[in-house]
Amino acid sequence: SVIDNIGIPYSGLNLSYSNSAPVGPGDADVLVSLNSKHRPTIEYQRQLRDALEQKFPGVTFWYLPTDIVSQILNFGLPAPVDVQVIGNNQIANRQVADRILDRLRQVPGAVDLHIQQPFDAPMLDIDVDRTKAQQVGYSQRDVAQNILVALSGSFQTTPTFFLNPENGISYNIAVQAPQYETDSLQGLSNIPVATSGTAEPQILANLATVTRGTEQATVTHYNIQPVVDVYGSVDRTDLASVATEVRRIVAEEEKNLPRGTQISVRGQILTMRSAYTGLAGGLIFAIGLVYLLIVVNFQSWKDPFIIIAALPAAIAGIIWLLFLTGTHVSVPALTGAIMAMGVATANSILVVSFAKDQMIAGKTALEAALNAGFTRLRPVLMTALAMIIGMFPMALGLGEGGEQNAPLGRAVIGGLLFATAATLFFVPVFFMLLHRHEKAPETALRLDGPGGTEATAE
Repeated sequence: SVIDNIGIPYSGLNLSYSNSAPVGPGDADVLVSLNSKHRPTIEYQRQLRDALEQKFPGVTFWYLPTDIVSQILNFGLPAPVDVQVIGNNQIANRQVADRILDRLRQVPGAVDLHIQQPFDAPMLDIDVDRTKAQQVGYSQRDVAQNILVALSGSFQTTPTFFLNPENGISYNIAVQAPQYETDSLQGLSNIPVATSGTAEPQILANLATVTRGTEQATVTHYNIQPVVDVYGSVDRTDLASVATEVRRIVAEEEKNLPRGTQISVRGQILTMRSAYTGLAGGLIFAIGLVYLLIVVNFQSWKDPFIIIAALPAAIAGIIWLLFLTGTHVSVPALTGAIMAMGVATANSILVVSFAKDQMIAGKTALEAALNAGFTRLRPVLMTALAMIIGMFPMALGLGEGGEQNAPLGRAVIGGLLFATAATLFFVPVFFMLLHRHEKAPETALRLDGPGGTEATAE
């Protein structure tokens, strides 16, 4: 199904609930609802980008964030990339924004680039001849008030109510000129101008001149200051690479900014920085905390180091599978990496703890490592396979919006594939190498000989 919202909504309530915030009759919001069994949404977006640009070369198209994840990450913005040109000089800011827009179009992977505030909206400039108006008894305020009432009604400026005596209900009354009588310059010039005084009624053409012009269709402010937004999205690449080029372009443009103008990069780029910093720090903190916890449990600094030796293999597996499937590093992928680290550490603990018990029982380091790898083979494989099989449907990205969580499943599967192999083969070998010089602990056995004599065998 397809729903088209063309132009500005009739009601202000409808405008407040609109996603794209149309600013004029030339804007349209097209909502396409896909069937339940459809291919990934990004494929349809790529097809429409190529087809619409060829069929409508003079029209600008861009895609809004439709899923709740993108909307939250964008913090309400219509695009993940937002370059704001901030300053009071709107004309100079527009020139800076145009230069940034032209340079961003050369960045690989940057799509849906546009300036949110159009400067070419049609405008009618009514220039009142104050001398002529005063000669017939009118002021600038009288003319402006008559035009305001005729074009937009009088309810907001002078509310009028009618009380129906029959039912006692009060009705709002709005006085406004019929729109079909003001749909041309001639009809606009014939708007009557009158006051409650003694001045003779006039028409607008006798007091003012109407000319055509252009103006800014929408005005945006951030922290009180007016801004011009350059919006853009990312396709066929990752946000980090586009963000690097955006920062480079902004750094070069900041050298030639007019006085009082500054550039700020907002949008999902800021969210990405904070999220990656927090998740990377959380991953390092989790590994360190698990290491210290195992140190307390094993009462050793060496054995916990052997346990976490499988984690580099898990990281390698995560990177390998993400690269193999063409998946970019994202917040779900990093979340899956933390999950894979936890399972890999648990499997390594099974192997190392069993090997330690074997050495306490009198086995050598080599024998303990072989027995641990052989005995713990089934529990480690069952734990890893259960996690991999459970994440496999998510990794395929099936279902509506399934591609959003697919990186999490792929990161877990790739990490466990490599970590399981390292746990079963590398960890026992590493354990044997670090404990090869240690001897089995000596045990004392007391024997009671005949006649009450005691003998001790070691």
